[in-house]
Amino acid sequence: MTEIKYITRTRAQESSAAVERMYITMRHLFNRGFYKPMGVSGETLREALLQLRPEIYGSVADEKVELNGLLYVIERLPIGIEECRYINLTSDEGYSQSHFEPIVPPKRRRNCYRIDEEQMNIEITRGRSDIYDVLTHLTFIFIESHKIKDRILINDDDNVSRDWLKLQEAVLKSEPLTLTEREIAIAHTSIFLGRTFAEINAVYDIFSTKENPDRFLCIIYWLGKIALEEVLENNKRTITFSPILRERLGHHIYGEIWANKIKTELQRLKLLNRPLHIISANMHSVMNSIFAENVLQQKLKNKKNIEVFEELSKTENSDLRALVAKRATNEGMLFLPDISGTNIDVQIFDTAKIKFENTAFSNYIAPEKDAEKPVLIVMDYAFGEQAYETIDELLKPFHKDVHLNVESVSVMGKAGILVGGKGDIMIPTAHINEGTGDNYPFENELTIEQFQGYDIPVYGGTMITVLGTSLQNKDLLKFFHDSTWRVIGLEMEGAHYQKAIQSASKIRKSINPNVKVRYAYYASDNPLETGSTLASGGLGTTGVKPTYLITIKILEQIFS
Repeated sequence: MTEIKYITRTRAQESSAAVERMYITMRHLFNRGFYKPMGVSGETLREALLQLRPEIYGSVADEKVELNGLLYVIERLPIGIEECRYINLTSDEGYSQSHFEPIVPPKRRRNCYRIDEEQMNIEITRGRSDIYDVLTHLTFIFIESHKIKDRILINDDDNVSRDWLKLQEAVLKSEPLTLTEREIAIAHTSIFLGRTFAEINAVYDIFSTKENPDRFLCIIYWLGKIALEEVLENNKRTITFSPILRERLGHHIYGEIWANKIKTELQRLKLLNRPLHIISANMHSVMNSIFAENVLQQKLKNKKNIEVFEELSKTENSDLRALVAKRATNEGMLFLPDISGTNIDVQIFDTAKIKFENTAFSNYIAPEKDAEKPVLIVMDYAFGEQAYETIDELLKPFHKDVHLNVESVSVMGKAGILVGGKGDIMIPTAHINEGTGDNYPFENELTIEQFQGYDIPVYGGTMITVLGTSLQNKDLLKFFHDSTWRVIGLEMEGAHYQKAIQSASKIRKSINPNVKVRYAYYASDNPLETGSTLASGGLGTTGVKPTYLITIKILEQIFS
């Protein structure tokens, strides 16, 4: 009789299963229409997140409260979310026409509305990835809130710790706290958070807002307060999905409105039949790469182009940015602010109107005929699965019979890196979808060799398109890097872009089957290194050089 072998799963396999379980669970909860995150219906989601233990959420599976992860999440959720027991995910349902003031999270472009003291509505117009992002972040803060509850509740009665009462006293104080009062409150709070006074002090000011300098204490208080009420009064938090959102999701409603607006403008400007180059990037790098050096040569004397770009990236230099935008507008740039709900702004550059002799591309020899001169369509970053919706709609024929003359699609994005550090550059040769094995090899017009000699490390290989950057852990990423997948980095849009491009060019024949594609990413973080995850903070000026180097290489190819 053959001996039965008991196979134990590796942490990478467990993590992969946890990601898949979260994905399926979130789809199920969405179809169900509502659930209670800390009740039975939210149990699978909580357990999967705790099993996964994503790097971004740090010590979520430990007893002590995670501070950096909390900061990362709070910056991506609307101000006041910690006070709300009812959270309603909606489509664009007309709240912008009401008295409700939109609340936009600092690090996410989505409109949220505080309906009353207990309810927050969050508009979802960027597809399923937006829902995954919101639900995982909410699950994290709810788990953290119950850690606080466990540390302050002395028994099953209403008895709470003295430290909690001291925090409550400080938060409910009508006037601003003095330095002494603040430090006393921090000292008490550190006890039940399981963190040192120094650790809390280090992040305290980062949580602060101009209106509420003591916001950190308020967040901790409300998280603990609502968790206490869930246990003592059985008053559970509830997340609901509006019927309109459930009806609209997946039907490209916002993407279609967005794409038709662009095509209508191209038709109005008589650019519809010109060679089109679509670039997914931010709203400044293409404009600055073309015009900034010449426009600012007097104001920023003796500064090299990278130093000019660094000056433009500083918050206080809005006047310099305005000068560059004015020149660009005078020479054929049209800015289309988003009105569709996709939150993706667009710039259209008519290169026939650009005086190239006064730009960084003075050597460019433009075609003699205006009809052959390229048009650049620069679209702001999409979010996850939204990349498929927007590009798929943009590449469709206008009015069903006017095919666009798309010559290239270029994607300049930021991604997590597995082989280097922040600010490094990645040149992908294929994208694979996490969890499915769906893969999209392509011929990238950008190569490693083109980026060598600029004092920035460059890596080439496969990129993995993930469900959410906040759901990754070291074990899973190490497997993707060390195995024959040979993954060099992770991001959220690549496979979705390529899926749309391939279907339009190879199957539906709505654009040139030989359309050129360019992908390049700069590293915003390294999730395999402790202290280098997204929760450790932004790039600062580290990201300026790779951003502009990639943009300039894309433009050089378009203008060659």
